[in-house]
Amino acid sequence: MSPNPLAMVDQAIDLQLSQLSTSFRFILDVTPTDADDVKDSFLAGDIAEPEFTYRDYIIEPEVLHTVLHSIDVSRVQDTTVAALLRNKHRELDLQLSMLRCRGAKDFCNLSIELFGGVHQDLLTAAESILARVEPHAWSGERLDAEQFLALANEEIDYYRSLEPDVDIHAEINPDTTGVMVSGNVLLIGPEASVSADRANALIQHEVGTHLVTQVNGSHQPLQVMGTGLAGYDETQEGLAVLAELACGELTSSRLRQLAGRVLTVSRMLNGATFRECWEQLVQEGFRPGGAFSTVMRIFRSGGLTKDACYLRGLLDLLGHLRGGGELEAFFLGKFALEDLPLIEELNARGVLSAPVVLPRWYDDEATRGRLVEAASITDPTELIQGVAA
Repeated sequence: MSPNPLAMVDQAIDLQLSQLSTSFRFILDVTPTDADDVKDSFLAGDIAEPEFTYRDYIIEPEVLHTVLHSIDVSRVQDTTVAALLRNKHRELDLQLSMLRCRGAKDFCNLSIELFGGVHQDLLTAAESILARVEPHAWSGERLDAEQFLALANEEIDYYRSLEPDVDIHAEINPDTTGVMVSGNVLLIGPEASVSADRANALIQHEVGTHLVTQVNGSHQPLQVMGTGLAGYDETQEGLAVLAELACGELTSSRLRQLAGRVLTVSRMLNGATFRECWEQLVQEGFRPGGAFSTVMRIFRSGGLTKDACYLRGLLDLLGHLRGGGELEAFFLGKFALEDLPLIEELNARGVLSAPVVLPRWYDDEATRGRLVEAASITDPTELIQGVAA
């Protein structure tokens, strides 16, 4: 392994921020542990407005805040690295502040600061999708948690065949609802049910994008590229949905789901209640259970606006491709599109390492052809036609 090109003080501060960001599980900590039970009661008409239960913190946010404030990012010597680490410090401060006020009104205000709200152009795109893309229910065979775990392990074994030291794994986790990545682990809820027609798209989303970029980022001299630089969520989720599109598996239902998330964030921010948001989605053609899950994700912990970033990230990356941009740099680690010039500068200076592995979905001529085709589309409602196999 080549020696780290960064100054010792820069490495130390990078390591401190990276270790701190892995000492808490932000998404898990803001996600209810009883979402499935509450959904059953809500759909049965037993409750009008849901209340959720959340897991205890492993380490109290106040303690982690104290640790964060002891990290002096002003000492970083490399000016490009300093800009990236200052922003990461600020992001961690916002995340810990959100955890400290989980369930309170300030949580949503901080979420807007961290993840953004819904601008008019994104809202217009979401409205257009729901108005013009017909609902099409996922049907046919469904995979349970064990079956989906087996598929995930097959994909992980593929990457291990390329690089034996790949440190990622998948597990069924009783504290998880649905499917999600936390660090280097794919977590699958025991009650998870995945449409067989969507399984590969979800594998490429979670394993082929989120876990692959975690692997590559964790091998960088700048460790926070593995845990995620500031604002990485939007670009990561956009890249992961782009993986679904590249596989030819971005369905009408999936695109409508992303649009429904945007509209629900907007409605919540405009004062709509949980039930009002749920009723609107059902009227727009969403299944009651799926509509509940969408609204729960956005109302959790007091109002999490993160889910608007999936569609926004996808549209921004398609715009990047349409303008002549490429995707290769995004496999170096987890970072935001707006930080691409800084990442490219570090890469040009030889500070960064080449990716350990490339996503299977990208390393294929057919998928690249679909990306070229999709990049020429400016109307998001046409993305379904643009990914026909």
